[in-house]
Amino acid sequence: MKMIRWGLALAFAGLATQSVAQCPDYTQYSQTPHGGPSSGPLGLPFMRPDPACRTFNSTAVEAIITDMKSLLKDPDIARLFENTFPNTLDTTVRYYSKEQNLAFIITGDITAQWLRDTANQFAHYGTLLGSDPELAQLVKAVINNEARYVSEYPYCGSFQPPPESGLAPSHNDWADGVTVNPPVNNQTVFECKYELDSLCGFLKLSRLYYRNTNDTSFMNENWRTAIDQIFRVINEQSQPTFDEHFNFISFYNWTGGNGALSPMVDNGGNGEPKAYSGLVGTHHRPSDDLSIFAYLTPANAMLSVELTHLAEILDQTHQLRNVSQQAREWSSRIHNAIWDTTVVDNIFAYETNGFGGRYVMDDANVPSLLSLPYLGFLEKHNPAYVATRKLLLSAKNPYYAAGAKFRGVGGPHVNPWHPWPMSQISAIFGSDDDREILTSLYLIANNTAGLGLIHESQSIYNETDYTRSWFAWANSFFAEMILDLAERKPGLVLKENKSYKPGL
Repeated sequence: MKMIRWGLALAFAGLATQSVAQCPDYTQYSQTPHGGPSSGPLGLPFMRPDPACRTFNSTAVEAIITDMKSLLKDPDIARLFENTFPNTLDTTVRYYSKEQNLAFIITGDITAQWLRDTANQFAHYGTLLGSDPELAQLVKAVINNEARYVSEYPYCGSFQPPPESGLAPSHNDWADGVTVNPPVNNQTVFECKYELDSLCGFLKLSRLYYRNTNDTSFMNENWRTAIDQIFRVINEQSQPTFDEHFNFISFYNWTGGNGALSPMVDNGGNGEPKAYSGLVGTHHRPSDDLSIFAYLTPANAMLSVELTHLAEILDQTHQLRNVSQQAREWSSRIHNAIWDTTVVDNIFAYETNGFGGRYVMDDANVPSLLSLPYLGFLEKHNPAYVATRKLLLSAKNPYYAAGAKFRGVGGPHVNPWHPWPMSQISAIFGSDDDREILTSLYLIANNTAGLGLIHESQSIYNETDYTRSWFAWANSFFAEMILDLAERKPGLVLKENKSYKPGL
């Protein structure tokens, strides 16, 4: 895919103004070590770009980095935090205009804005939004830009720069030869795979902003239209493939073929048949891979949680009472359907089809079954989660792999022998066991190929064989996990057994 340099000469609040020519391409920069090594045994490099090349500056973020560098007991973990915590702001803010209330955030080495990635790229900054107005304004601008996208194309998950930015759209080879119905404009849409969790990501980012600012100004016309479109998709994709008279029901389809790199979706782009179960169907997973069965359990779990939060926000702000009621009804329906239709012998299925079909596996991308406690769907001590977790972190999960130096859950997005560090991060969020947590933490720390950043996947055979050197979501997720441990398990990672929470 076409890559655009990240050091842009954009002179608006908070952004670096050094010329493109003076700032290296971070895709290349992230593949070699820089700066002095950390003082720990791993000797991890300093991977932040030069201050003049950073794409957004937050005084609150810098203060947290200073705090954590002094508090973390392991200098290698401290260096990983120093590299990963600011990575989204340092490298991915491609466009931001406070006046236009628009921001365009790329995923890293792919120059598009994914609804899912963006929500997760900013999740670890949540508690700072109340103390850093400029950071809060940036997040609000992201929400407004995404509201426009969702309003027009609710089935799509990744997008091109807004026209106001003056940035040229990127060409996506993976979208060539793909037919989408309803049709999309590739000058606005980067890729239109329908992934239910993308809509959940938009809801999550909205919640993150409101909970930490109490500012309702993000609930503008664009946002309200986007919420209406989300419920449109929920209603459409919860319907079965056939009605009682065997009339075929299709609201959206996506095909590969015709030279497309992405594989064709079965049945004319409509996916495998499904029966009504109370869940909401999806065509693709959070990994952008094809779903086998339409009802993806973790995406529905995330949707149930975020719809409850949406209802709470609307009730607190005395807005859209009918939408709040609808959100609570759907949240309850989906929650009950997950427990009624996906759990057998205390094991959650990753995907189901409403006919009794179950696919027992997990994928590293969040939402995943391993991340159910992180999503807020259940407690980590829930017996069904404990049993499912044990299966997922074993050879009984077809996408679990273990080598001499690294192990974890991967997925078909890369291949079965490349587990993702993200799965070990999810495992930490889902455990209170100190030994399990430290084992996962150091599996991650010891497998950055000496680069001090969190990669997409890591080979179990070759420690230098990884994918995506610049993957902002994975960096944010790691930093979020370290902050979670600093609050709930301070004795494991901090010099003093005293809980630390940023922004407080």
